[in-house]
Amino acid sequence: MTERVETNPEMSFPSDIPNINKVTTGADINRRGSKRTGLVLVGLTGAAAVGLSVISAPFVLPAFRKFCLPYIPATTNQVQNVLRALHGKKGSLLDLGSGDGRIVIAAAKNGFQAHGIELNSLLVLYSKVAARVANVSSQATFKKMDLWGSKLADYDNVVIFGVEQMMEELGKKMEVELKAGCSVAACRFPLPGWTPIKTVGEGVDMVWLYEIPLSVTPTNSPGG
Repeated sequence: MTERVETNPEMSFPSDIPNINKVTTGADINRRGSKRTGLVLVGLTGAAAVGLSVISAPFVLPAFRKFCLPYIPATTNQVQNVLRALHGKKGSLLDLGSGDGRIVIAAAKNGFQAHGIELNSLLVLYSKVAARVANVSSQATFKKMDLWGSKLADYDNVVIFGVEQMMEELGKKMEVELKAGCSVAACRFPLPGWTPIKTVGEGVDMVWLYEIPLSVTPTNSPGG
C-alpha cells in the first residue's frame, strides 16, 4: 500500500508568511481570493466524486460475483421484443437479474404472474415501488436473491438479460432445473448449444426464444 503524505503549504514554505513590513496591495488580495476560490472548487469536486461513488456503489458492486452481471437497463425495444417472443405464452414468469423491474412489470401488464430476483437491495426496493405505482404489485413481485441460488423448476417462462461469459454455465443450470414446456427468452446473448424456436429483433435488441426440451441438444439434455 502506497503511503500518502500530505503537506501543509503554509508550513512548507515559510516565505508565504506575511511580512509586517510589506505593503498589501489590491493585487495581493485578488491573488489570495483566487487561491481560496480554487481550494473551495477542488473541495466541492472531491465531495461530489465521493458522493457519486457512494450512490453508484450498490449498483456496481453486484457485478463482482460469479459472473459479471452489471445493471444495464433494458431498452424499450428489448422489452417489446421479449413480449413479442413470449406472445401466446402464459402462466408464471421469472426474470433472472431483474434490475429496475421493467421486464417484470411489463410482463405483469400482459397477463403473466411475474417475479423478479435481483441481488441489489436498492433495485429490489425500487422495483417494488414501481410495481405499486403501475398498479400491478399483486402480479409483479420481487425478491433479493443471487440468480445462481434460485430454483427454476416452478416457472413456465424464464427471462435472462445475461452477459456472454455466464450463458454457458446458466444453460447447464437450466437444463437440470427447468420443466418440460418451459420457455426461455434470452436477451443480448444466446445460450450456447441451444437451438432457438424463434428469434425476435436484431443486434443488441435480439431475443432468442427457447423451449424445453426442444431447444436442448440430446447430448446436453438431462438424462441424455
